[in-house]
Formats: sequence, structure tokens, C-alpha cells
Amino acid sequence: MASKLSVLLLVLTVSAVTVLAQRRRPASKATDEWNYKEGSDRVNMRNVANLTEVLDNWRFDIISQMKGLLQNDHQSLLPDYARIQPLSEALDDLFKEFNALKTRLGDLTDKFTAIETFIDEVKTSRATSSSASTNANANTNPNPNTSTSTNPNTGAAVAPVVRQRRVMRKKAPASS
Repeated sequence: MASKLSVLLLVLTVSAVTVLAQRRRPASKATDEWNYKEGSDRVNMRNVANLTEVLDNWRFDIISQMKGLLQNDHQSLLPDYARIQPLSEALDDLFKEFNALKTRLGDLTDKFTAIETFIDEVKTSRATSSSASTNANANTNPNPNTSTSTNPNTGAAVAPVVRQRRVMRKKAPASS
């Protein structure tokens, strides 16, 4: 029983010493935040400027290396889009559509060029034929659907005006 009593007495003294030691220490904050104002009067501004310069140099070096890699070796930084199947197919479809539109635009340009030359030829032939026909047929008009008139101010012949009847046809009723 004496040994049990000595162990109990030892445990009580250790716990009492621990409690007293905790009471003597100042209570620390629950969150240990850094007090940036503490020790600010001992800061060497030359070292801060040097550190800022070093960090700026690092930033410049990192950015220039990234720029160089993106311009020269973008495969090492960007993912391989061929591995991403839906994106690869979408880009392929987009390129096909773009090339198809380019060829279609070229075809339409060729057609419009041909149409423009045809219209220019028709205009020149009408201008030459109308001036020749007005000179040859001054007052005789063989076609009853056209009439030739002269400009009262200049006395020159004006191009013939074609008068035709318009025929309007009814649409067939839609069968249901």
C-alpha cells in the first residue's frame, strides 16, 4: 500500500507543477498571426531594395523564358490537342468548312466576273445598236410594241421603250 501511495503522490506533484508552469506563462493567442509591425524599426531599406530588384529580375527572366517557349516550342507547354478526340474532330470540321467556303467564294467570284462581262457587253451592244437604229429609222417604227421619242431639249433620239403586257397567272391550289 505504501508503494501505491508514493505513486499517487508523485502523479499529484507532477500535475501541480504542470499547472503552475502554465499559469506563469503568458497566454498565447489562439491564432498565431505574424505581427508585421514588430521589428520594423530594425529593417535595412537597402536590403529590401536589393530583394525587390532580385524578385523583379526573376519575374522578368521567368516571363521571357515562358514567352520564348510559347513562341518556339509551344508543344512542350500546351496540351496535345490530337489526344482530345472531340476537340480534334471539331477543329478538323472547322478547317474543312473554312476551306469549302473559300472554294465556294472563289467559284462565285468567277461566276460574277463572267456575268459582269456579259452585262457590260450587252450594255455596249444596246448602246451601239440603239444609236444605229435611231439613225437608220428616224421616223419609221416597224415594231408596234416599241416607241421611239426624241428629247425636246437636245433633239437627239432617246432609246426605244418596250411596252409589253404583263400576264399574271394564278397559282394552282395546293392539294391536301
